[in-house]
Amino acid sequence: MHNINTLNTFLKDELSAMETYQQVLNSLKNEVGLGNSESLMPIYDDHSEAVFSLQGLIRRLDGTPVESSGAWGTWAKMLMGGATMMGHKSALKALHEGEKNGAKDFEAALEDAELPSDIRALIETKLLPDQQEHIRILEQLLDATVA
Repeated sequence: MHNINTLNTFLKDELSAMETYQQVLNSLKNEVGLGNSESLMPIYDDHSEAVFSLQGLIRRLDGTPVESSGAWGTWAKMLMGGATMMGHKSALKALHEGEKNGAKDFEAALEDAELPSDIRALIETKLLPDQQEHIRILEQLLDATVA
């Protein structure tokens, strides 16, 4: 049960990330000359794949995957809405912070000596490397973005 709860926590985070990136992508599609949407779409796709992988693993463990990001997702969307209104750099900073927090959560899970090998493998081979790549991409976008 502990493992299913851990996976559902990760699933909520990934659902929240998808919702947040979708919100930013929607705001960027109205902007002309911004390359951010091309850079952010693969990150959205990675989070979508993570949702699919986590749902499958939870089902294989005879658990029931959560269906929404819950209160955290609502908070993240409100925060992102405010950041988007304040400008693209603020939105990118908020995304960057979210990715860093996700990476910390995955790293903390890997410190659990009793973490089953299938969950450990998913984190080590997919979830954490993707998160680290997202952080790099967002840092590059932040460096290239003016206010």
